[in-house]
Formats: sequence, structure tokens, C-alpha cells
Amino acid sequence: MVSIITPTYNAENFILETIESVVNQTYPNWELLIVDDCSQDSTIEKIKFAANKDRRIKLYILQENSGAAVARNRALREAKGKYVAFLDSDDLWEKEKLEKQLNFMLENNIAFSFSSYKIIDTNGDVQKVINVPNEITYKQLLKNTIIGCLTVMLDREKLGIIQMPNIRTRQDTALWLSILKKGNKAFGIQEPLAKYRKVQGSISSNKYKMAKRNWEMYRKIEGLNLLMALWCFLNYAFNGLKKNI
Repeated sequence: MVSIITPTYNAENFILETIESVVNQTYPNWELLIVDDCSQDSTIEKIKFAANKDRRIKLYILQENSGAAVARNRALREAKGKYVAFLDSDDLWEKEKLEKQLNFMLENNIAFSFSSYKIIDTNGDVQKVINVPNEITYKQLLKNTIIGCLTVMLDREKLGIIQMPNIRTRQDTALWLSILKKGNKAFGIQEPLAKYRKVQGSISSNKYKMAKRNWEMYRKIEGLNLLMALWCFLNYAFNGLKKNI
């Protein structure tokens, strides 16, 4: 089984399309664990509508607004699958995503995989494709946030307990770093298996804030010294610029 981790907050515009991209997967053995972070729109009603049609969809509601890390960790605690995958509430998967990624991991005895992905706008139109390397190590990831959260699949039996650091942003990259820091490698699939929706006004669209949070991650989470943090940050900025050109 694959446990799919989806945090939601005021996601009424896209959540049903996101859920549909999971329901349409060619691989059927999954559970979709949606944790709502106190939405104030019709997100919860739409999730309940979808869950009534498919028992593989499970909704959990946080009692107070706590951020994506807390929501993801709640889902991870509820997860029953050998594998976990991540999909945010406005992103989409290609219909063969789970099947192709699982086959890739099983055939190559891999614990951590990710894939290329497409960037789409709010209308679903493709803006560009983000291509990924064949593999990436801890030191390489420090300098390049190339791993898209919506593309990651992890083998919990091989990796052990998986938990997001409790920070407001960059918790996904911090988790990948914590896994790779133990000597693991992440392996990339060159085929784009997911679609990342670029929404104006989202946290990830604010480049200044993301850069600031990345710096804080280097210093406070990873504990890098000033020179190493600066070196990684300059590489991160350069690679980010290349990715967004």
C-alpha cells in the first residue's frame, strides 16, 4: 500500500481536481490521508463529498491552525502503507505516477525516489518542465532544492520513522536532508510524473521569504557554519535562478 499525505488549507478551488488525479491512478492499492488545517472555505465539505464516494480517502481535521508540517505529521502517524508519497492540495499526478514509481523502486531496490515534474498555472496550462538528476546526495541537495515534494516516494520499511521537522516552510527539504544525511541517496526518474501548480500569493511564490527560510534551515536545522551556509546558499540561489528561467 502507498499512503498519500495531503495537507489542506483553504483549498476549495483545486482540491477535487487533486483528489481526482489520485482516484484515477492505474495503481489501486493506496490510501489518501488528507489533514485539514482549519480551512475557512468549503474545502472540508468537498473532501467529505469525495470520501463518501471512495473509502480509500480519509479526512482528519486539526483543532487549531498549525501549519503544513503538523498536518503532514498527523497523516504520517495515521499511515498504514509500506510506502508514503506526498501530494499538496493544488497539485496533480499523472495517472501512471504510482505504478511507474513503485516499479522503479522495486526493480532497483530503492528507498527514496523522486521524479521530474511540470509547472502549471492556475488554469492547468504547462509553463515548463523541471528535469531532475539520476541521483542526489546530502551535500548536493544542500545546494539545490531540486526535489519536488509532490514527486517523492519513500519506503518506510527501509528508512524507519519518517517525520517532518516542525517548521512553517522548507519542512519537506529538511526531511529529505535528514534522510540523506544518514548516507542514503535519492534516485530520480526523468519522466515528469506530476504537475506543480504555481499559485500567485502562495508562500512558495515569494522568493524573498523562501530564500530567508532556506538560510534559516542551513543555520538552525542543519547547523552549518557561516562559510558553509553561505556557500550552499549561493549555489541554491544560482540553481533556483536556472530552474525559474
